[in-house]
Amino acid sequence: MKGILARKIGMTRVIDPETGRVTPVTLCEAPKAVILQVKTLAKDGYSALVLGAFERKNFGKNDNKKFKFIKEIAITKEQEGDFEKGNTVSVDQFVEDDAVEITGTSKGKGFQGVIKRHNFSRGPETHGSHHHREPGSVGMCAKPARILKGKKMPGRMGTDQTTLHRVKVVKVEADKDLVALKGAVPGAKNSYVLITG
Repeated sequence: MKGILARKIGMTRVIDPETGRVTPVTLCEAPKAVILQVKTLAKDGYSALVLGAFERKNFGKNDNKKFKFIKEIAITKEQEGDFEKGNTVSVDQFVEDDAVEITGTSKGKGFQGVIKRHNFSRGPETHGSHHHREPGSVGMCAKPARILKGKKMPGRMGTDQTTLHRVKVVKVEADKDLVALKGAVPGAKNSYVLITG
């Protein structure tokens, strides 16, 4: 299992010099992450690495607050002996054309209606219609006389954990701690993402 903690910088594009094809990419900063703990199957019930990255300048006496971004990455039982607390992992474990998973928090969009939140179609705009962007009828009759759970309604949108699968690694610059991922990545600029392969 490969993994690194990264921060989203923004989007740009990569042009292939041979074909001239333009590929939209998201640049992510991925400095060396420190292994804070190695969880083993015998002691913790499962195998995982606890990684920390983006060190704070002032964190007081609490070492748990030393890093801004801390995440767990699953490993196999056979890999437990390959890692030690205090070691680092870097972005050079990934190469071009790797297919990775990106996990991040989507942009918060606040309280939204059903058209933006659930892709409802609007009602007619003319001929005296009063039904433009409303959800329409939502209630029930005498039975069951309530709105069922899970009904698509207006509400808060975004700020959800989002995972993209099989995202292509376009370029890796280990000396600059940068990785370019094809397409968009969940979250706003400067938000943290977990890259696993």
